[in-house]
Formats: sequence, structure tokens, C-alpha cells
Amino acid sequence: MSQEWQVICRVEDIPVLGARVVARAAKPDVAIFRNTENKVFALLDKCPHKGGPLSQGIVFGERVACPLHNWNIELPTGCAISPDEGCTQKFSLKVDADQVYLDANELRTLAIEA
Repeated sequence: MSQEWQVICRVEDIPVLGARVVARAAKPDVAIFRNTENKVFALLDKCPHKGGPLSQGIVFGERVACPLHNWNIELPTGCAISPDEGCTQKFSLKVDADQVYLDANELRTLAIEA
């Protein structure tokens, strides 16, 4: 399947050690994270534990701590750090000329609540 990239924002529009929420018509939304090395990641804005909003968590290294129960989620994979278990949906992302792009098809179809 070919990717149809959609511009979301500039890297500098995402707070360092924070997130920006990409609203979708169908929920849940997507969170785009930025760490201190300006690496950018995109995950479903929903912790695999109790559904907490990961966008409100604390980013450190390549992880985010869920604001509800402090589960640590790996930003590159969306998976919880052991001993916790579970993963949240990861979204394809690319950065080109300081622009952040997400796959438009994934935004429309992945992890949609019915």
C-alpha cells in the first residue's frame, strides 16, 4: 500500500519533551512527541493500561510516562516497559525540511473506535 503523506506541523511546533495532539474525526486522537534530540514519534493518544492520554505525560529519552499510573511507554514502538505489558498503536511518521508528516490513510483507519 502506498503512503499518502499529510503535513501535520513543523518540528518546532511540538514542545521539547512534550506532545501535540492531532485531532481525528474518529477517536481516539493521535499524539506527536518530541524529545530533547528533536526526534519525533507518533502514537495513539491512549495508554494500553487504562486509556490515559499519553499526550499529557512526561517525555524522557525515547519514552513517555502515562499521566494516570506512570506506565512507561516506548515512543518508537508504543509498547509498555516490563513488567507492564501492552502496546498502543504506532503511526508512520516522517520529517522532511522541518515538516512533520503522518500517513493520511493511517490517520483515517488505524485504531478507530467503533
